[in-house]
Amino acid sequence: MQIVPVSSLDDPRLAAYTQLTEIQLRNRLEPEKGMFIAESPKVIDRALDAHVEPLSFLVEEPWLEGMTREFEQVDAEWGPDIPVFVASPALLKTLTGYRLHRGALCAMRRWKLPTVEDLCRDARRVAVMENIVDFTNVGAIMRSAAALGVDAVLVTPSCGDPLYRRAARVSMGTVFQVPWTRIGSDVHDWPDKGLAELNALGFTTVAMALTDDSISMQELTRRLHLPADDAQHIDKLALVFGTEGDGLKHRTIAHTDLTVKIPMYHGVDSLNVAASTAVAFYATQME
Repeated sequence: MQIVPVSSLDDPRLAAYTQLTEIQLRNRLEPEKGMFIAESPKVIDRALDAHVEPLSFLVEEPWLEGMTREFEQVDAEWGPDIPVFVASPALLKTLTGYRLHRGALCAMRRWKLPTVEDLCRDARRVAVMENIVDFTNVGAIMRSAAALGVDAVLVTPSCGDPLYRRAARVSMGTVFQVPWTRIGSDVHDWPDKGLAELNALGFTTVAMALTDDSISMQELTRRLHLPADDAQHIDKLALVFGTEGDGLKHRTIAHTDLTVKIPMYHGVDSLNVAASTAVAFYATQME
């Protein structure tokens, strides 16, 4: 690693941390050279373990010694030329919008996302995030997917980016462990083309929504565990979750194979989308 002390946030080498928004980082040179910012050693560790390429680090001076293992890992895989910019905590506290969480940031290269077909070829249970825009929810859903054995996560074109700094941090870096990709490159690809692609890949598509014809989560689970030769048996499951507030699009609900609800009590009419995904992931575990 190249340890580079910095005394000013105006240093042009810090542009990725100080001058570019996350949208600019993503779009500036995408897809081959798009970037994102990983925050905290835990997130950085999981990214490095997933062989995501680091471009530079920005570290508070007191945290430098504690990151020796990460730097040795980077040297071994990516060579000794990755810069580690080091600044005082007082200087970095002036970095509006980038107050460090546990002392470290890392600018990393985005990777080319796989196709839905490639990602889902061996998957039996996938989750679809439709237009979920709160990055805390995006990160929490990725974390639940990792913890509860979901094979892959698909993100619609209007959904928040799982690599945005807050989403990756809330996910505790599991965004680098759960396979994911975009389903459709254009907003008009979802839901019609996306759902048709999932059906063609053998998935039963399930809208998580409270409608008059929704079946219960218990009934969905029963069908998952029926014998393979039963007409109601579900072999490959795609759970579709909607955006905060409005939930799933009416068109999505109309074109999925089933609509499923989580039974609730005391007049509660909905759960936070991150909470509902955790319940659904737990209930539909296939092994």
